[in-house]
Amino acid sequence: MRASPAAPSLRRAAGGRRVGQVLFGSLYRVRVHGAEHIPSCGGAIVAGNHTALLDGPLLFSVLPRPMHLLVKEELFHGPVGLVLRACGQIPVRRRSVDRAAIEAALQVLARGDLLGMFPEGTRGSGDFATVELGLAHLALTAQVPVVPAAVFGVRRPGGGVNALPRLGSRLEVVLGAPVLVGRGSGPRRTRLSAASDELRERLAEHVREAGAALGRASQVGQAGPSGPTG
Repeated sequence: MRASPAAPSLRRAAGGRRVGQVLFGSLYRVRVHGAEHIPSCGGAIVAGNHTALLDGPLLFSVLPRPMHLLVKEELFHGPVGLVLRACGQIPVRRRSVDRAAIEAALQVLARGDLLGMFPEGTRGSGDFATVELGLAHLALTAQVPVVPAAVFGVRRPGGGVNALPRLGSRLEVVLGAPVLVGRGSGPRRTRLSAASDELRERLAEHVREAGAALGRASQVGQAGPSGPTG
């Protein structure tokens, strides 16, 4: 059994974010909308749609505060794994309840930092048609807001989920108003189910509205020719 990790270093996340800002600023034209929706202090979860390989690195790099992302455990090997650990990211097993990852995530939120995750669970259409229960569980347990994030431009037109955008492309991140869930009474299981449904609806609505506002509605809702992957 994997040991429960301590919360990753915020200093490492801050350093990795600075490197990411330089790289994305050099290779692409990046625009962030709604940065004011990220709380200036205190714990919060940033929930992004997941359509392509660069979603995570882009979101990690452009937010106004450092963030720790939940990243699939399979990537924590070799050079990529070294970079992820150096940037303070959290490995998570996707096909089972990963209590170590949950504990690390809750520690991040308890100390007042940002946690990032892709609640669709895998790269695909990016329209939040499905949202896993882990997002609602963390939001309810930590009693923190969820900030919707819609990412556009990270998949080359007509390309699959692993296709990188052309250099110089416009990449856009649209952040929405924070969502608070589960403050009512009743059994936790009932509140968890209701919170998950509410988050799925709010996140899907945010992606639709953001895509329409930017003229990028066609970039969500399609899994791509290679199909979804992790």
